[in-house]
Amino acid sequence: MSSPAQEKRSGVQLRSGALLLLLSILGCSSMDVIMPNSINALNGTTIKIPCTFTSCYKMDANRFLMNWTYQETQNDTEEMFMTYHKKRGMVPLRSDRFGERVMFVGNLDKNDLSITLSDVQIEDEGIYNCYVRNPPDRVQGNNSIHLKVVTELPPPRDSTIAVAIGASVGGALALLILSMVVVKCLRRHQKQELISEEKMEEEGKLDAEGVAEEGTKQP
Repeated sequence: MSSPAQEKRSGVQLRSGALLLLLSILGCSSMDVIMPNSINALNGTTIKIPCTFTSCYKMDANRFLMNWTYQETQNDTEEMFMTYHKKRGMVPLRSDRFGERVMFVGNLDKNDLSITLSDVQIEDEGIYNCYVRNPPDRVQGNNSIHLKVVTELPPPRDSTIAVAIGASVGGALALLILSMVVVKCLRRHQKQELISEEKMEEEGKLDAEGVAEEGTKQP
């Protein structure tokens, strides 16, 4: 069973592939940087922070520009921790915050600029920005993702539990309806019996009164 994080990453990759195909068919006038809005990381683990881009032009290693930055909140100053060098490719920058915990794991030939952050700490929570320029595209593309660090991941959703709960609720509801129908039928039957008894008593009284009247008429 895939985890919610894996499902989210798969969804991002599918959207990226679909967008690349659409742009190749229709043409394009600018670039687009694709990232999920947020991602959860378990404290002490390694997390992949994805970033891909689409462009009308093939990447030119001599003109391509790219930066990763971090900021605690949107109002804080951005700290650059990784950049692209035309001779050395993606290069991590000296950072007191991250040290050597950041690694490039993307593929430039596939427009993938993803990174990993190892030994995630609570202090790593914040906004990660991905800036891309791919001349001759004139517009710089950028997007951001909010990393949330948690001490315990929520349990995976199990559809069998939901089905079992639904079946139990449905069975209880059916039993309740059946009980109500049975009780209603019993009450109706009792009412009919009561009416029959009253009718029989009334007929008995009429018969007795008729016999008495005939007795008084005889000499």
